[in-house]
Amino acid sequence: MQIKRALISVSNKDGVVEFARQLHEAGVEIVSTGGTMKAIKDAGIPVTYVSDVTGFPEIMDGRVKTLNPYIHGGILAVRDNEEHVKQMKEHKITGIDLVAVNLYPFKETIAKPDVTLAEAIENIDIGGPAMVRAAAKNFKFVTIVTNPARYDEIAKQVKETGCVDDRTRMELSQEAFAHTAAYDAMIKDYLAEQLQK
Repeated sequence: MQIKRALISVSNKDGVVEFARQLHEAGVEIVSTGGTMKAIKDAGIPVTYVSDVTGFPEIMDGRVKTLNPYIHGGILAVRDNEEHVKQMKEHKITGIDLVAVNLYPFKETIAKPDVTLAEAIENIDIGGPAMVRAAAKNFKFVTIVTNPARYDEIAKQVKETGCVDDRTRMELSQEAFAHTAAYDAMIKDYLAEQLQK
């Protein structure tokens, strides 16, 4: 599947600017949010703000920005399903072929000695896991990257072939589900600890 459009929204920004640069050089359109978009834009790489895709601003202190049919329809559409393709056209949804997302730093937040419950709660990512799981579910057509250590390898494949091979997409899907499972387990354990107090 040709990678034409990527959504990049990361908490851990290690290597993300160079990754975006390599994707841009390979002809990939980049869509991004908040701080990630600023880092990419400041590096002189063309980037489309997610609100320009959704037609809706980031609201509620960033709690709601990517939870939108223009994002999730673009990620979840089954590209060889005629009905899905027809609905994409009807609703003017453009496919998203690569998703690079990692989640709010919950682990780092709760490691602070004087962290409040409210602060911990604000660092529970909602839109991120939704995008990660959507892309991981649709790995037949979408590449999901949650680990910055994978950026170079993925960019190299995209630059050389225009796509990412089937086995790598499935491996990345498995890694993505491991990422969200570990994240949810951490939140579960933290809340269990609060209930013991």
